[in-house]
Amino acid sequence: MSDLSVKNSHDWILENDLDYMIAFSGIVQSYCVGVVDMVGSTKIAARLSPNQNSKYYEIFLNKMAKILNQFGGRVIKNVGDSLMFYFPESSKGKRYGFMTCIEGCLAMIESHPFICKIAKREGLPPINYRISCDYGPVVVMKQNESPIIDMIGPPMNICCKINRLAPNNGFVIGGDLYETAKKYQEYAYSSCGDHNSDLKSRYSVYSVSRK
Repeated sequence: MSDLSVKNSHDWILENDLDYMIAFSGIVQSYCVGVVDMVGSTKIAARLSPNQNSKYYEIFLNKMAKILNQFGGRVIKNVGDSLMFYFPESSKGKRYGFMTCIEGCLAMIESHPFICKIAKREGLPPINYRISCDYGPVVVMKQNESPIIDMIGPPMNICCKINRLAPNNGFVIGGDLYETAKKYQEYAYSSCGDHNSDLKSRYSVYSVSRK
């Protein structure tokens, strides 16, 4: 490409720099957000045929999305073998909103035997996964002319990083969500270590189960 072509290309980018594909709402809202991530799927998928591979991921992603929907959760996006989600009702900061998050995530965990049964019926290996959630301020963004939203903010980053602290087919929450959830006597909480990050040094993480 000639120097002139490069210059013209740069001029076009500068002239059109306001035609963003993605726009930030500018509105900061606190939500319960989470990630459900498959465990060991890369190695398992490598042994499957293309059709089996598609079915393997399809079972997991669709069943998780269906359960989330039943509890008022909404899928933000899927990233490979994981789903990122949030619970709209949690923005009100009331018990019901937080309970929809905890109950929805526990329902996903409790569906594990059923999901594995479906996979076995299709001639597929067991499906294992981990769930992590936290609560805090996020900024909503969306693509132009699309109803699909995305979110950015510390809670989203924390969820991704603490997911590895959850046991297989288990559920963990970050310290900010724990500060509210610990008031609910229906659940048992157990410390499963700290997560060290630039955002929150020694951030506590807790596993959640029914009493």
